[in-house]
Parts: sequence; C-alpha cells; structure tokens
Amino acid sequence: MKDHVTLRQFRYFIAAATTGQFSAAALSEHVSQSAITSAVQSLEKQLKVRLFDRLPHGVILTAEGQVFFHHARHVMDSVNDAMRHASLLPQTATGTIRLAATYTVLGYFLPDLLSRFKRSYPQVEIDLIDMDRPALERALADSTIDLGVALLSNIEMPQRYGHHLLVRSRRRVWMAASHPLARQAIVSLSDVERCPYILLTVDDAEAAAMRHWGPAGAALNIAMRTSSLEALRGLVAYGFGISILSDLVYRPWSLEGKKIMAIPVSDSLAPMDVGLLWPSTRQPSGLVDVFRQFLIHACETESGTSSAPVQRTAARIR
Repeated sequence: MKDHVTLRQFRYFIAAATTGQFSAAALSEHVSQSAITSAVQSLEKQLKVRLFDRLPHGVILTAEGQVFFHHARHVMDSVNDAMRHASLLPQTATGTIRLAATYTVLGYFLPDLLSRFKRSYPQVEIDLIDMDRPALERALADSTIDLGVALLSNIEMPQRYGHHLLVRSRRRVWMAASHPLARQAIVSLSDVERCPYILLTVDDAEAAAMRHWGPAGAALNIAMRTSSLEALRGLVAYGFGISILSDLVYRPWSLEGKKIMAIPVSDSLAPMDVGLLWPSTRQPSGLVDVFRQFLIHACETESGTSSAPVQRTAARIR
C-alpha cells in the first residue's frame, strides 16, 4: 500500500530546510531528530529524488529540494489561511499596500514572503519602496506608508510606532574555510579582534558591529569597509578578513563558489531582530491587516514559535 504524504512531513521538511540542520529542526518542532530524519527519508522515497545534500555540519537543499520546498510552503500557507478563515477574503480582492523596507530585509527576507502572498492574492498590488532607516521612520511618522519592515534592533524607540517582531536571527563569525579559526567549534570576541575585519556599512551594520565590543570597538583591526553584502561575502571567502553577521543573510558559498564558514561566538551577542512597523496613529485594517497577519503567521510557523496575538480587525475590501 502506497504511503500518504502528511502535513507533518511537510512541516518537518520545511523546518529542516530553514534551519539547515536536522537537530535544529527537531528542537524547533519539539520532536526527536529521528522523527525529522524519518519524515525527510519518507518524502525522498515517495518523490524518488534526493531533497538534501548531507554536509558535515548540516544539510542544504538540492535543486529538486528547492523546488519542492517552494511547493511545500505554499501548501502550508494555504492550510494556515484556511485555519485562520482567510478564505473569507476572496482571492479576487483588489487594492494596494504601501510597504517600505530597508536594504537587508528587502534583499534577503521579503521577496519569498511577497511571492507567497501574491500566490494567494494575485490581484493585490504591493507598492514596495526601498528606504533607509531614517527615511522609513519619517514615513511612519507622516503616515505615508501602511507598513514598514526593518531591523528593530537598529531602531532606538520602536514603541513610538506599532510594531511586531517577526524574526530573531543569531549572529556568528563568517570566515573562509581555510581560515585558522575555522577549525574551532566556537570562537571568542578576543579571537575576532586579532584578525582583519571586513565591516559592512549598510542598515546601520557598522553601529551594530561596534556594539559587540562597546567602547573597545574602535580597536578592531578593520581591513575594509563595504556597503555591498555580496562584496563582503567574496572578500571573506577569499580570506581577506572575517566578519560578524546574522544567519538571516548567511549563505555557505560566495558568488565565486568559495566556501564560507559561520562559527558560533562564545561571548553574548545581541541578535538581529526583523520586525513589522506601522504608524501609531493608524491601526492596520482591511487588506493591510490581512497582509500583516500573513507575515506574522508565516514567520511564526517557520520559526516554530508563537508570539502574543495581534488584535485583529475585520477585513473589508472595497
């Protein structure tokens, strides 16, 4: 008798794909690692393809796995929509959402989420605006945007606006696979201080990096500053220096195909928080609130967490 695919298998597969480790997926889903392994192996057997490449420190999706990953997430999005009665909002609903985002979230966080939302609501227009943090805060104060997605950890007083944490991403040290520190399971900030450092300058990354050391940050051996994350990735991969950045933007390979390692830090580092913001004078409603709830629920589902509920408002699309 042929096995049936279950939503649990989809959920476990998605957890493994997003965490990059079966052990981390098991922790997020509160199950044993063998349950994650069994679910993935069952899917691979039924699909007759290999979904993951197994690596020494985790797993990475194959090309076939990447295709299946997008389908699996769409299935789970549809199920979650149904459970939240989002089907009461017709897929033919029309309207425009004015959404602003900063560099990091626009390039490395939002595109997939926007694509998933558009698959459910194809006629909804997203007026997406690229803004730096000061401009985004001004737009919130002036109520010229409906929603903003930015790094909450860079905003001194997020309570001035309506806000909701979407993702909390740990920071690790990036280095070339050939770097001497890459042989260590964990490194300290003292180890980092002794190495040339590549400093990212966009999205207040420079200020965030200096906060790791406090006043001593000025003593960092900064070899180069760059506003390009892909340039930093290449410089790190070729061994010109190391850098501390979040897992949200981590990729194991540079554009040139060179390996990049991400090693945990023994010292306490503040995570990078990505969140939603909206004008304090205007509670999101209608289509804007539907989109807000979609982002919140999508992020909670993938992280395996549940945050405080956000007050819902009736969705009326005119």
